[in-house]
Amino acid sequence: MKLILAALLLFAGTIPAAAQWLDHPWPDIPRTADGLPDLTAPAPRGSDGHPDLTGVWTAPAPVARLDPAILQRWVSDLASQRQQEYYKTRPFFQCQPSGPETERFGGWKRFLQTPTTLAILNDDLTHRVIHMDGRELLESNPVPSWAGYSVGNWDGDTLVVDSTGYNDKTWVSRYGVSHTEALRVTERYRRIDFGRLQVEVTFTDPGAFAEPWGTTFTMELAADTDMLESVCERGSEDWPGTLSDAIDQAVSVPTEVLARYVGVYTGIYSGSERTYEVSLSGGQLFARIVGDYDAVGLGAAGLDEGVSRLLVPQSETLFDGLGLGYRFIVDDRGVATDLMVIHVTGDYRYSRQP
Repeated sequence: MKLILAALLLFAGTIPAAAQWLDHPWPDIPRTADGLPDLTAPAPRGSDGHPDLTGVWTAPAPVARLDPAILQRWVSDLASQRQQEYYKTRPFFQCQPSGPETERFGGWKRFLQTPTTLAILNDDLTHRVIHMDGRELLESNPVPSWAGYSVGNWDGDTLVVDSTGYNDKTWVSRYGVSHTEALRVTERYRRIDFGRLQVEVTFTDPGAFAEPWGTTFTMELAADTDMLESVCERGSEDWPGTLSDAIDQAVSVPTEVLARYVGVYTGIYSGSERTYEVSLSGGQLFARIVGDYDAVGLGAAGLDEGVSRLLVPQSETLFDGLGLGYRFIVDDRGVATDLMVIHVTGDYRYSRQP
């Protein structure tokens, strides 16, 4: 696991801190009496009368609620295989474009809008072009590409974007959920006010999913700042180990010791409060994030709903959880007081709740 974490940290070194900013006021934007951007002001409009989405926007990775029951068997099997490899073949981890992956709809993005085109520039130096000149979507035989072929049309004040033509190298979820080249993505963008952009994303692919699914989230305007680049310089090709390796190397920890770690732990991750719930089942520990992360995850036995990680003991207090480290801080009686989660961006301490 130490080798895995070392490789992850090498990759993380290319990622800038979450608090990306440059102190440079934007000209000609609404401001409050104290000179701050008025994010509640009405949304601006372009020369064509439609809302103007131009600006630097940011959002956490969207939460995708995907029922595993709608996945075709081959998608579930492939996702389970990718779990075993700690998702090392995820395009984002291999310095490749992420395409339509749900979680990558968040992050930092610059929108540049004209009456005929919307360009979306990503902080990893990839981009998309959405054609808004009245052309029809290519329904048959589009040339497969990483970003797909996108056409946008206005439905009142909502921009509706339909995309096809994706290659099958991309994922639609960081948890290894794949798709076919028949994938169709529909996005709906509505600028609620000057500072908020509501986004709804729907995935349709009969070859991979029994029914459409998707997510809704809100982006926030990063006024008076700018977007810094986040370039992948070294991919995951050399990441060693698999979940099976971690299980093979597991040490035996008595159930009564594991029971002392069961509980709820709360701390701060990326500026927001996060809570872990640690449970014991069948003589094994599991950890899941409570409340703010109800995404599709992969359990020990395959695909299940909710991120529930099997904690594989590497010592009496250190555990492997799908490539992340979980270290329990104990008192002189061996009872856990804190949980240290060893993440690619650093170590995060969570205090045990009474």
